[in-house]
Amino acid sequence: MQGQAQQQAYDRGITIFSPDGRLYQVEYAREAVKRGTASVGVRTAEGVVLAADKRSRSELMEPASVEKLHKIDDHVGIASAGHVADARQLIDFARRQAQVNRLRYGEEMGIETLTKSVTDHIQQYTQVGGARPFGVALIVGGIENGEPRLFETDPSGTPYEWKALSIGANRADVRERLEEGYSDDLSQEQGIELALAALAESGDDGGLEPEGVGLATIDVDDEQYVDHDTASIEGYLDEFEFLADPEGEDE
Repeated sequence: MQGQAQQQAYDRGITIFSPDGRLYQVEYAREAVKRGTASVGVRTAEGVVLAADKRSRSELMEPASVEKLHKIDDHVGIASAGHVADARQLIDFARRQAQVNRLRYGEEMGIETLTKSVTDHIQQYTQVGGARPFGVALIVGGIENGEPRLFETDPSGTPYEWKALSIGANRADVRERLEEGYSDDLSQEQGIELALAALAESGDDGGLEPEGVGLATIDVDDEQYVDHDTASIEGYLDEFEFLADPEGEDE
């Protein structure tokens, strides 16, 4: 009981370290990320693929209102997992940073620079009294100097660079699927297939519905963020045999 009481005391303030060097509020924020639906990022030789599970909680909800993928600038996009409201704040911050960089220097912002700017902002909320950490993780993907880059932000404010990653629910299973299928010479279409396979791993065995999947790509050649529509996603799901069976759902 005494140990439990001590933990309760240490987790009431974000600015207080526990005796073993932990910030409980940051760890709780990571748990909030795990409760979010999965998002996946894959870096290929031809660009970056971002995919997200955006299944709605009700058939009455408009699928377009579920925001998981976001265009930050022409050459960079972000996928999120965790508290949507927290993600929106960080998305707006990232967009402002990207636009300020264009206005100030007349050039697009580097992916690593943008990511570290966002994580610096996140980190401030781990050491300020009266505030809480952001309960969201982000995948930041884009093209920098003709090269695809892929980063993750953590609620602690730490940036990580990846070849392929997932955030949100069932992260361990999804990461295992990514490790099995990833290679450095993947084409863009192979990257899309791997990302959709990883999303399928995070859900049930019934396949994926086009309305419940978000997909965006940024190619090395044109460096343009492309948000794929439902018809395009349905074509990929059908081609790669991840499409949910409507007859099975009615039974």
